[in-house]
Amino acid sequence: MTAQPDILCIGSVLWDVIGRSASHMAKGADVPGRIIRLPGGVALNIAMTLVRFGLRPALLSALGRDAEGDELAAECARMGLDVSHLYRSDDLPTDRYMAVEGANGLIAAIADAHSLEAAGAKILSPLTGGALGSAQAPYSGPVALDGNLTEALLEEIAHHAAFRAADLRIAPASPGKAERLLPFLRARRGTLYVNLEEAGILCQTRFDSAPDAAEALLQRGAARALVTDGGRVTADGHIDGILTQSPPEVLVTRVTGAGDTFMAAHIAAEIAGGDRAAALSRALRAAAAYVSGDTPS
Repeated sequence: MTAQPDILCIGSVLWDVIGRSASHMAKGADVPGRIIRLPGGVALNIAMTLVRFGLRPALLSALGRDAEGDELAAECARMGLDVSHLYRSDDLPTDRYMAVEGANGLIAAIADAHSLEAAGAKILSPLTGGALGSAQAPYSGPVALDGNLTEALLEEIAHHAAFRAADLRIAPASPGKAERLLPFLRARRGTLYVNLEEAGILCQTRFDSAPDAAEALLQRGAARALVTDGGRVTADGHIDGILTQSPPEVLVTRVTGAGDTFMAAHIAAEIAGGDRAAALSRALRAAAAYVSGDTPS
């Protein structure tokens, strides 16, 4: 019998194409640098980090039955991820994400996650059809969920009986998709992982600090909210109060995937039994190591 996974990672699993330069870049810049392709997507980035913390995640996502999909599934399995529950489509291509990063941070990015959106609820069949759970016997473990799913599907997850026992951990994927997390505010479900901009979008305002944003999200209905703000104070908003910590100061060499690393490290720390302060500290250290280039891409 196949061992049950420690956590489910639901959302985007795709190829990242990243262009990085050591130069500061503005609109129209043409500079030397490196272009790499590597496994990515919010759900996969979280899963890869969870493996580094000794956990065994299962991926629930959509891949095409194309050469890129076969290659990506094989690479995920090689890294120790459970790929047996992936939905493989005969007519949808494997998704991709493209980003350009300079010394001054992320310049631009395009996420082509149309196949994941088109697959819709098919990726959830292991949780509704009995392989991992069902409405009658819901999965009761942790779930890392990303906002690359459609708002309609996220709304369904927020209320579906198959998810009623799950420990939902949710990230918006990008500021442009932050509003997709509104169903979880309305349902008062899950732990939200957002940055200051995304918190502002969800609350339809602007915030000067992460603690202010975390407090506002709780007032808007969030069961729990972790708000990051780059190198400034991070906040963990909870019914027991607002916990704050400052991230370590490091030289930033990359930014794509930093939020996913923070979220994964935080989840892993809490699965291991860490309290709120210990989990937040571990997550901030992991994210700092990532952006400084001290951990693998």
